Amino acid sequence: MGFKGILKEIVVESGGLGGVIMGYDGIAIEEYLREAAGLDVQTLTIEYASVLKEIKRTVGVLKTGELEEVSIITEKCCIIVRGVSEDFFAALVLPADGNFGKARFLLKRSAPAFRESLQ
Repeated sequence: MGFKGILKEIVVESGGLGGVIMGYDGIAIEEYLREAAGLDVQTLTIEYASVLKEIKRTVGVLKTGELEEVSIITEKCCIIVRGVSEDFFAALVLPADGNFGKARFLLKRSAPAFRESLQ
C-alpha cells in the first residue's frame, strides 16, 4: 500500500480531517484530506514543519534520542506528528473533539509502513 492508502486508512479509521507525509523541509510527499475538512491541512503542516525541524534539532543537541512524536492541541484541532525517518514525518489532523488516543495508536502502528514505502 502506498502513502495515500496508508494516510486514507488512518484518517478514515480515526475520524481525522486529513493526513500528510512530509519532509522536515516542508515539502509534502502525499496527503489525504476529507472533503469537508474545513482546514487547510497542507498549509497547517507546512507551517508546523519549521517548528518541528527546530524541535528535532534541539532533541539532537540534547542527545535524548530520535524524535518520535509531537502533539499540538488548539481550540479547533489536534495535530499529531510522528517521525518516520531522519527526513520525514507523518501528521494527522483531528477535530478538537476527535479520539486523540486512537489517532495516536493508528499513527504509531502505521509508522513502519511509512518507512517501508520510503525505501
